[in-house]
Amino acid sequence: MPAPLVVVAVVALAVLVLPLVALVVRAPWAELPALVTSAPVLEALRLSLVTASIATAVCLALGVPLAMLLAHSADAPAPVRRLLRAAVTVPLLLPPVVGGIALLLLLGRRGLVGGWLAETWGVTIPFTTGAVVIAQVFVSMPFLVFAVEGALSGADRRVEQAAATLGASRWQVFRHMTLPLVAPGIAAGAVLCFTRALGEFGATITFAGSLPGVTRTLPVASYLALQSDPDEAIAIALVLLAVAVAVLLLLRDRWVPGVRA
Repeated sequence: MPAPLVVVAVVALAVLVLPLVALVVRAPWAELPALVTSAPVLEALRLSLVTASIATAVCLALGVPLAMLLAHSADAPAPVRRLLRAAVTVPLLLPPVVGGIALLLLLGRRGLVGGWLAETWGVTIPFTTGAVVIAQVFVSMPFLVFAVEGALSGADRRVEQAAATLGASRWQVFRHMTLPLVAPGIAAGAVLCFTRALGEFGATITFAGSLPGVTRTLPVASYLALQSDPDEAIAIALVLLAVAVAVLLLLRDRWVPGVRA
């Protein structure tokens, strides 16, 4: 590489790494065990892990078929392809708070669907644990979809065609050929989806609020603690960082060949 590009690359690396270094250096290490084992932090951690896991499972169930639809839309008219891709990309580009407002307008008590649910079935979604999961699904599913779509686009489709020629049904081809081919992409997408859901803040606090034990996830707890106890906020941030790094270290090479930590 030319020397100027190396310098720019080092600067870019510093932009990514130095904030994390500052977090580690300024952490109250002497008080850290007491802070991270306090009841509010453990409660927020449990809620975050549970909701992020459920959100990842929902994204797998919904996102893999959507990724297949995107990958197989080559024969569709160009406007349809662009519309499909835009629908998946927009949640990545929106500020999370805007996503939370959109969810409120759809599923709130006076929302397009939420009003009907409240009047007909007496079901209210905002400010519940379910609202946390929905917010996490909204912001994290595109990561899974694009990871799986990339794996599908790069897979050797001749195996599927050969299986179909030998009489396998579409469902059999999907189960026995397509899924094994794209399994690394699905696993990598699931990791990205989980970590994104774990760190979700804007849509969660807008759509689900901050009820202890119900909707107060680790990012929300960290933000609230920053206003009253900065040391606790740093401790929670370190927990989030540790969980994200642990997930990558646990899954890399063994289950997710495409992920490196």
